[in-house]
Amino acid sequence: MSYTDTAAIGPVLFIIGCLIVGLPLLNPDTTAGRALPCLACILLIARTVVWRVSETLPPFTFSLDAIWSYLFFCFEILSAVSSILLFTFLSRTIDRTTQATRNGAWVRSRSRRVDLLIPTYNEEEAILERTIIGAESQDYGNYRIFVLDDARRDWLRDLCERRNVGYITRSNNEHAKAGNINNALRQLSNEEAGEFVAILDADFVPQPEFLSRAIALFRDEDIGCVQTPQHFFNPDPLQHGFGAASRWPDEQRFFFDVLLASKDAWGVAFCCGTSSVTRRQALEQVGGFPTESVTEDMLLSFKLKELGWKTAYLNERLSMGLAPEGVSEYITQRGRWCLGFMQIARSKWGVLGSANLSAIDRISLFDSFLYWGTSFPFRILCLIAPVIYGFTGLAVIKADAQGVLDHYALRFARR
Repeated sequence: MSYTDTAAIGPVLFIIGCLIVGLPLLNPDTTAGRALPCLACILLIARTVVWRVSETLPPFTFSLDAIWSYLFFCFEILSAVSSILLFTFLSRTIDRTTQATRNGAWVRSRSRRVDLLIPTYNEEEAILERTIIGAESQDYGNYRIFVLDDARRDWLRDLCERRNVGYITRSNNEHAKAGNINNALRQLSNEEAGEFVAILDADFVPQPEFLSRAIALFRDEDIGCVQTPQHFFNPDPLQHGFGAASRWPDEQRFFFDVLLASKDAWGVAFCCGTSSVTRRQALEQVGGFPTESVTEDMLLSFKLKELGWKTAYLNERLSMGLAPEGVSEYITQRGRWCLGFMQIARSKWGVLGSANLSAIDRISLFDSFLYWGTSFPFRILCLIAPVIYGFTGLAVIKADAQGVLDHYALRFARR
């Protein structure tokens, strides 16, 4: 490399060096420690977008070369907007652990009843019994356990009798999990009904302090739902496939350990189903768990928000469950999440819907839409672009190596 080439990339190397040295010195629990690197990333993204618009696009014509270049650019811009929104949300965070600890005496003095519901459809006996035993170990004083069997299995009824927990079933499987829970809520709607409703998936085992810690946040009368993170006993298919379970965190660790706490700081945390507790009064006001979307948990938070209730996130490891064990189950789960969000997006609770949602809620919805609607297609385009260039010579970026290095090296370094 010549002296001229070295001088040209000098600023890039200097900035990368500053990031390597400076980032470890910042405290991510402070506003400045989060906002400064997030702002730097946003500025780098904006710088790249300006360069792409001003220097790398061919004149627009109806040629194959121009159409392919602009198609790629459109998805790149949407990906850039998604990244900017992500870093904006990540610039803040909140830790409610101190709040939950401070409210411990309030929880013990009130001890309001909790109905802990375990919806199930086709899980094995060993998995269900483990979940029931974990639910029975709660250090909270006033709660009842009900297993909601949507497969009407005799052996499960017998298991519930042996474990001395409630057993509820129904004659059909209408609306799947949401319908199963709503059926239980109707059967339990009497003077002894719990003030709070906790949900555990059939393969999630709660820690003894799960209820007492989550209930502590309900001292705030505006909170309608408390969500806790989902952790897993087993590696997900990607960790298992690459033999990296001990070195590579599961995909959801970023979402639950980082992103949802940041969303909570902005007031847009949402229910994720299992390992959550909801105030029954709030549930009754929205008519129970929503059935308009297969992701009834996320939609529940928006329905609650419309009526003035908040969803809080307690980032403590209070339950452990099973991640999808195969690629087909992994894809099915993600497909369900994508379908559920798209059902929400086209409803009155979507970005442009008629529901009474705040601006920040709509921005958060738009952020989720970009994740599901554009990030995955853009990744595919990035994979096939070099192949297309190799076979046809059609390029997506009209730039020399120096320009690509100046603008993309820093974006790779921030990762």
